[in-house]
Amino acid sequence: QVQFVESGGGMVQPGGSLRLACAPSENISHIYAVGWYRQAPGNQRTYVAFMIRGNLTFYGESVKGRFTIARDDVENMLYLQMESLKPEDTGVYYCNAGPFGKVARGAFDSWGPGTQVTVSS
Repeated sequence: QVQFVESGGGMVQPGGSLRLACAPSENISHIYAVGWYRQAPGNQRTYVAFMIRGNLTFYGESVKGRFTIARDDVENMLYLQMESLKPEDTGVYYCNAGPFGKVARGAFDSWGPGTQVTVSS
């Protein structure tokens, strides 16, 4: 089973930017869909963005126009570029990969450690 390690989180002021990275434990270029998820304090983990083969992307309503998901199959990395950050973007961010249905629902049994993003003035 592929393991993921997320990085790039931190504390930023509202309006700031961060770029999150996700390193899989093995090559995932053959995996159809990849996604980023957020778990805010006291809330369930929800999807932020996901991408399927052909670079078709889907974004949560709250992040559309501000976040960009990317995958680099040569470097075997996933990224989430976050712009114009808001306090409500605060949470622990996770990545994962698998079939479309699992990625869309975040239906995974195994998750990485995540990376904390805090947006606060």
